[in-house]
Amino acid sequence: MEPCDVYGAASRGRTGARLACKLAIAHVVSSLKVGGAEQVVVDLATLQRAAGHDVVVIAISDDPDGPRAEQLRRRGVEVQLLPKRRGFDVSITARLVSRFAAWGTSLVHVHNLQPLLYAAPAGWLHRAPVIHTRHGVVDDPRARPWLRHAAAAFVDAHVAVSRPTAEVMLSEGQVTPPKLHVVTNGVDLSRFAPDPVARARVRAELGISQQAWVVGTVGRLAPVKDHALLLRAAARALPGDGRLLLVGDGPERAPLVALARELGLSERALFLGERHGVPRILAALDAFALSSLSEGLPLAVLEAMAAGLPVVATAVGGVPTAVTDGLTGFLVPSGDTEALEARLTHLRDDPALATRMGRNGRKVALQRYSAARMVERYMDLYTLLLVRQHPRGKPTVRPSALVAHVKGASAPPRELGPSAPREAADRGEGAPRGGAAAGARPRSPTAPPS
Repeated sequence: MEPCDVYGAASRGRTGARLACKLAIAHVVSSLKVGGAEQVVVDLATLQRAAGHDVVVIAISDDPDGPRAEQLRRRGVEVQLLPKRRGFDVSITARLVSRFAAWGTSLVHVHNLQPLLYAAPAGWLHRAPVIHTRHGVVDDPRARPWLRHAAAAFVDAHVAVSRPTAEVMLSEGQVTPPKLHVVTNGVDLSRFAPDPVARARVRAELGISQQAWVVGTVGRLAPVKDHALLLRAAARALPGDGRLLLVGDGPERAPLVALARELGLSERALFLGERHGVPRILAALDAFALSSLSEGLPLAVLEAMAAGLPVVATAVGGVPTAVTDGLTGFLVPSGDTEALEARLTHLRDDPALATRMGRNGRKVALQRYSAARMVERYMDLYTLLLVRQHPRGKPTVRPSALVAHVKGASAPPRELGPSAPREAADRGEGAPRGGAAAGARPRSPTAPPS
């Protein structure tokens, strides 16, 4: 695939057009640990790489490494770790500018708050389109509102993973409607399906009867997930041989283990820790539960639906956009132990209803929540930004190329424009691989949220 000639694309481009050329895409995340947002980035980067684009994932935090890094490398995606000092590290933006220039980045995609603060200004200095995806509605309270507002001004398009998340972003006043888009999360549907063989094996491994009723959840053991609610509901809903499987780890593990002991669940609530074989665990369940206080559009729910499980979940964030109450599962108020217990008991006592809901949920997941569909929506948005780059003008030098040259990160800066040789783009010598046009910042997209 040839590098993009964005000048030509801009002169021919129109809304809805596709760029049949190679982009150099930089995803910036806060870490590569286990989490829903991180998994979205893994799937997004993997499918973009498979489509022929150059993709790099840059992680910036006190401890940026994690299991997702090796997962990306195995799939052929370049990973760069950028450790930061504690507190606000002003050097991160300059270092990102240098990396964008040296790598010839044509588009910067930042995920959640910390990458927004550091990488959005760096993308602006590099004069590449900047996209920001917000994966949830809970922000870091330590980040001052004025700082979030300032960083948001450097972004060309903001993405919410659900309409409720979009509404929160608008209510905060940091995003204007013309810049806001909705791209729902997707999962790798090939990994999730009912699997009787895996069901039998996992239950045998965990010492669970093949006839027992088993409910499970997947998520970080953090306060926002409110696993305590699920434990209290399960203490009443589980039959004698029933089991509750909790997949994930986090700061709440010790208090939750203590609560399970207090509730008499020590033998029936199994804390499995972080697991890479989540599809196998889901295959062993009869129902899936989510007890969160806040969510964007949780991958765990989409994965459970794809696995053919009925879902009982709190009606928070984007969950009601995926789970239809009474059709694919049940929705309950956040914090309501009695309601969660009642719905779990209903599924336990009515296997035919649970099976029907699971089938309905899998059908919805296959139709609406594939990773391929998610990537297609993002590529449409990338194209919209690239073809709206400033028209052909006087060749200029990117500020990022100058910074990189001063820091010794690249060859001397070259002029960018229609005459810039593609060989330079392939080598990353100042001219961008993917060809994001230099000059004025791209205009913000004017399409309404979709």
